[in-house]
Amino acid sequence: MPDETHPLELGHLFAVADGMGGYAHGGIASNLAIQSLYEAYYGRMDRSPQKALQQGVDRANLNVYQTAQRLGVNRMGTTLTAAGIRGRKLFLAHVGDSRAYLMRSGKISCLTQDHTTVGDLVRMKVISPDKVRTHSQRSILNRAIGLTLFVQPDIGEYTLEEGDRLVLCSDGLWSVIEDEDFATAINDAPSAEALSQKLADMAIEFGTDDNVSAVAIFIHSLVNVPAGSSNGSRWKWLDFLRDLRFQGPNGTSV
Repeated sequence: MPDETHPLELGHLFAVADGMGGYAHGGIASNLAIQSLYEAYYGRMDRSPQKALQQGVDRANLNVYQTAQRLGVNRMGTTLTAAGIRGRKLFLAHVGDSRAYLMRSGKISCLTQDHTTVGDLVRMKVISPDKVRTHSQRSILNRAIGLTLFVQPDIGEYTLEEGDRLVLCSDGLWSVIEDEDFATAINDAPSAEALSQKLADMAIEFGTDDNVSAVAIFIHSLVNVPAGSSNGSRWKWLDFLRDLRFQGPNGTSV
């Protein structure tokens, strides 16, 4: 997340990356992806948030891929789910099986699709969504940052409302917490800090065997950003966002 001295024409950036390829290489991939995304996203102010996210994902993918080639690693990669918030708009870029959840008016929805073999089966209606968490091939990714020279992220745009709550998380968390329990935890949390800790505690209690990474974002109030304001004017809306990081061994959040 940018500090108060950083240009905020593109708003605030939040992301979760969950590395793959073993402990050491997964950590390299996830940290490099986050760093590359951040640098590319805020590198120029004359782009839309969607284009900035796309270029950030491209930079992250290329840097992880080239690093893997240099290290002689056959399989080093990471998931990457990023949220850019500018005014009343939420922009998402997503690769892999980390997820972005939105809680609004007591109802939870997942804004991302899993780029996995099982995710494809769900979209083809071969299996039902409730079977994903227990499927033996749940963690087999078919799209991730750094595995190939090019990767296509899912890019989405949403309108936020005051009172919305967002969670970006790795599969080590959502895979062991049912949607109903997830919704209750998000809805009942008094703060982003409390929610992040609660979700981490729940994942451990429910026996997760994977890393846990989560970013919780509470939307307290929103401001309108006039069209074209990304070319030079600086908007300050730090007061209406609050986030907290929970970082697992191979997961990185900003």
